[in-house]
Amino acid sequence: MWVRGGIAVLAVAAVASGCASPDKAQVRPAAGPQHLQAPPARALDSYAAKLRAAHAARVAAARHWKLAAVPLTAPPPPAKKPVIKARKGFEVDDQEELNLPPVFTTIPTKDKVVFLTIDDGSEKDPAFLRMMSDLKIPYTAFLTDKEIRDDYGYFRRMQAQGHTLNNHTLTHPYLPGLSYREQKREICGMQKVMKKQFGRAPTVLRPPFGNYNRDTLVAAKSCGIKYAPIWDEEVYVDHWEYREDDQDLHPGDIVLTHFRGRDEWKGTMVDDMRRFLNRVTAEGYAVARLEDYL
Repeated sequence: MWVRGGIAVLAVAAVASGCASPDKAQVRPAAGPQHLQAPPARALDSYAAKLRAAHAARVAAARHWKLAAVPLTAPPPPAKKPVIKARKGFEVDDQEELNLPPVFTTIPTKDKVVFLTIDDGSEKDPAFLRMMSDLKIPYTAFLTDKEIRDDYGYFRRMQAQGHTLNNHTLTHPYLPGLSYREQKREICGMQKVMKKQFGRAPTVLRPPFGNYNRDTLVAAKSCGIKYAPIWDEEVYVDHWEYREDDQDLHPGDIVLTHFRGRDEWKGTMVDDMRRFLNRVTAEGYAVARLEDYL
């Protein structure tokens, strides 16, 4: 009993000592770092609030642009980039020996994503820029100087929104019909335009019409090009076209469309994007950024 009572007395003394107001000089902080719990909890709450706000904005944007459903969000970029090789049957002589830029139509991935690419730069629709910015949809533009030189500023705005600008030659010729020197002039010349107008020379080229030969890839490599993607599907304002017999989307497919408006198509770029987004969303695909996988 005495031992138990003594412990009680000591406990009371300890509590009393802790509640007293000793001199500040006698106070010692507890050993080790002092972790505060409230800020992490507040940070999580803040992060969750930002996610809710971003989703609400996406829902509102989908409604504003008259989409059938809210576009899906792509997964984070892969920590380990997939190995990109030339599609079988799309190689040229000395493809591997010379380490030439591979021509491919699909990114090897299990992620249920597709990649939107847009060619040439002919149509410069400000509503398209607003739509894709509101919806946070990534895309890659392959630009031809002949089509963009009247308004480089439009594509600078596109670049400022986070979209990548790549090489589609100076004048959009049928490259296999040109000599090696002429092909090099088309590709390297566009590299210089891109560097001057947009601050960087890209490492990705799309040969016009998807046509190329060995000289194309040798010239492209000499100009600093590492990849030459073409496409697996092409979307128009009123229909789709497919490379594969199954006429369907696949994880990692590269989708092509063009900068076009009512003067050439039966609709606007907004109409074209609405058709594209409705289709891929309905099939459970998100739109990812091509360069995140290269």
